Amino acid sequence: MPLRILRCHAASAGVAIALLTLSGCSTSQLVARSASPLIDHGVAAMNRETDLELARASIPANLKMIEALLLADPGNAAYRVQAAMGFYGYALGFVEPGDHARAIALYQRAREHALIALGHAGVTQATLTGEMANLQQALTRLDARAVPALFWTASSWGKWIELQLDDPARLAELPRVEALMQRVLALDETYYHGGAHVFFGVYYGGRAPMFGGDFIRAAWHFDRAAELNQNRLLLVDVYRARYLLRQMGEREAFHATLHRVLDAPASADPDLNLANALARKQAAALLAQEEDLF
Repeated sequence: MPLRILRCHAASAGVAIALLTLSGCSTSQLVARSASPLIDHGVAAMNRETDLELARASIPANLKMIEALLLADPGNAAYRVQAAMGFYGYALGFVEPGDHARAIALYQRAREHALIALGHAGVTQATLTGEMANLQQALTRLDARAVPALFWTASSWGKWIELQLDDPARLAELPRVEALMQRVLALDETYYHGGAHVFFGVYYGGRAPMFGGDFIRAAWHFDRAAELNQNRLLLVDVYRARYLLRQMGEREAFHATLHRVLDAPASADPDLNLANALARKQAAALLAQEEDLF
């Protein structure tokens, strides 16, 4: 048999094997999964944006693109995490300051995406809402691969609760959120620039000690987050001022910390451009409210 024909047969066999391997996937699923590098690059490009108005206008279209891909591939845990992160960031940076009701809905939407990813990691919704002991057991079985789903579930769930503190049912869910984020700390405290430490800085700093606050623990978590991201994430100081220093009544430190954010040079990490631009905006807004806050 001529060599050229042998090559054709080999190629045909390769295609047949590939088709058999992918027979469980629809064409739309394959197309959706092939878009993964583009989505990753899109997230990176958005994180590097310095113009807040451009980011505000662009993010919704990007979120709808991810949700369109999820219609084709609903079991894609990576896209679920990207959607959760996107809805959370959009609500936090652009919606919550002016529209709490809409922000609550967006945080819930972020949480729903993250919960699906967490379910794929091994913690189902039934486990999350069931006996606390069963939830703790399920969390101990998770490894570092579950960290993104854990982190964004806890982050979006925590913000959803924060905007509904007058609802006892929401407050009763806080121990479950805490358990998820404690598992993030145990598995990878560096994830998202030390984000779990920022969470606990807010968690312990935003409440008076009689209601479960702990200013010493809050300060330690904020310091640890700053150490892990080498003081490059300015939101650490914004949240330190907004939650801890305000709760402590430390007006001078509050003022100095927020001015430090405004005066900070551009980060050496371009992936923090958008987060730091939002931090400066929030710092300016808090300083404008200083008289009312103290």
